[in-house]
Amino acid sequence: MMRFLKIALPVFVVGFLAGNAFWYLFSPLWIDQVVSEALPDELMVSVISLGAFQDADRAHQGAGNALLLQTATGSHLMRFTEFEVTNGPDLEVWLVADDTPFSSGAVLASEWVSLGQLKGNIGDQTYTIPDDVDVSQFGSVVIWCEQFSVLFSVATLEEPS
Repeated sequence: MMRFLKIALPVFVVGFLAGNAFWYLFSPLWIDQVVSEALPDELMVSVISLGAFQDADRAHQGAGNALLLQTATGSHLMRFTEFEVTNGPDLEVWLVADDTPFSSGAVLASEWVSLGQLKGNIGDQTYTIPDDVDVSQFGSVVIWCEQFSVLFSVATLEEPS
């Protein structure tokens, strides 16, 4: 009986840890987080710049629109519409100074500011930009995997025509 416990207990512990690690790392590949966040009707906003999300590579894909908005009070918001990106662990929304950071190295080499965790990999969503951030210094918005330092999608921001 003692020999059985000496073998079974470590096998159980290793299996439990491996199973949890597998679930944490790979469950985002088949579980989508859908968000449907609307702007309040009474909120007066103007579009400062906009862009369309593009794929970072074959494994990390994104689509939809990014809109940099300014409210009547002077605050700034980042709005995603018709948004969809490959899901992954620890995804964040970053404003990046480089307007064409099409690689992870280019993102890390540029100045950036995090707007927080991605609310969902599908759907319309809004992020508040801190008041001390000069939005004119940023040329793109990216979806970034903080844990593995990987670019998932990028939208170059341009003035509306």
